[in-house]
Amino acid sequence: MLLSVLPFVALVFSLVLAASMLNTAPVMARWQVTPVLAADTTVCAEFYRPSECNVGGWTGINEIAAGTWHTVGLKSDGTVVAAGDNHFGECDVGGWANIIQVAAGGDHTVGVKTDGTVVAAGRNNGGCCEVGNWTGINQTAAGHYHTVGLKSDGTVVGVGPSGWSLVNYGQCDVGNWTDIIQVAAGGYHTVGLKLDGTVVAVGRNDDGQCEVGNWTGIIQVAAGNFHTVGLKSDGTVVALGSCKLGRCDVGNWTDIAKVAAGEWITVGVKCNGTAVAAPDDEGFEWCDVGGWTDIVQVVGGSQHTVGLRSDGSVVAACGWLTTIAPGSGCFIATAAYGTPMAGEIEILRQFRDEYLLTNPLGQALVGLYYRVSPPIAEFITERPSLKPVVRTGLLPAVAMSAVAVNTTAVQKTVILALLVLVSVALAVWATRRRGKGPECARE
Repeated sequence: MLLSVLPFVALVFSLVLAASMLNTAPVMARWQVTPVLAADTTVCAEFYRPSECNVGGWTGINEIAAGTWHTVGLKSDGTVVAAGDNHFGECDVGGWANIIQVAAGGDHTVGVKTDGTVVAAGRNNGGCCEVGNWTGINQTAAGHYHTVGLKSDGTVVGVGPSGWSLVNYGQCDVGNWTDIIQVAAGGYHTVGLKLDGTVVAVGRNDDGQCEVGNWTGIIQVAAGNFHTVGLKSDGTVVALGSCKLGRCDVGNWTDIAKVAAGEWITVGVKCNGTAVAAPDDEGFEWCDVGGWTDIVQVVGGSQHTVGLRSDGSVVAACGWLTTIAPGSGCFIATAAYGTPMAGEIEILRQFRDEYLLTNPLGQALVGLYYRVSPPIAEFITERPSLKPVVRTGLLPAVAMSAVAVNTTAVQKTVILALLVLVSVALAVWATRRRGKGPECARE
């Protein structure tokens, strides 16, 4: 039975991968395919504000940082506070002291101390928290699986994936950089601003997020998951990379004092202390910054944007996550893993956004999934013993999605060819096996 299904699974995956690589249709926002596509994070009945937005009581904050699902604040006394997801200890910063700068990555938090050393908390993916021997650091930046540090002499150090790794895109290849005055870390790439206003970048470049070689007159850089933003000396902004959902629509911005980039957003602080965001769309809760005033810094996470006011207080704009309850209409993967923030779901979500929603075949599959998923998810939710079984069944999809989102274009081409060959071979084998029939039939 399993062998007869494998050719179909491999063939569908191959077709989706090929269609997305050929870009056979304009990229569609996940909220435009069908109304329920706002789901995957908004499909259940009981809504609550994400805990990474629980910053309303913070005071005396000098600097803020946003990770994927958490927010960090540096206080004027050198201590640090954090809110949000803490599955890996990324918010365990209560004992930190003498901190002068903070950064937040996928599942980790980094702080620079007054003596130029660095501390880190959270998940040590690829060695991203191995900063204990760093010295002479002025500033740090954190990506999904890597951390970079800017030294006082203008050179840069980095830790993260090395050797052969699905998440190693060379984002830590910063050892030859010089005259750097600021660093930024995206999901899988690193950007450096040079003293002369030019910019360098290394790492994942599938969407051209590292093609900053012709930028000049830049005074600040920011990096999202798959895009890069630069603030020019004249207060205008440039952006490149994956511009899905309009996050690179900054060409008309003026009088900008600071910029930041999140997974789905580019946000800026204007010279008058107000904030602007791209995409400028009321349908994205984390872009709802139009009413902010007296802002001195902004940061962006996955589905939250945070602003620091001049009085040391903090404001936030966030998407909405959900609890899981019978009759709520959750999706199969969310019900199986018990939370929409599971790492496996994040991989599936990224595959959906980067591949399925970029072509008609993928869009049709997503639409089918969202139509048939809620009753199945409810059935699973009411029978907890089924969750391990369903998670096991989802493993092939998670594995193939992880391969797709963490490989280069060349690697994808090789994988596509192999999948087609495997599909054909399995189909031929299954056909021949059925054709033989039982031995007694030939007597």
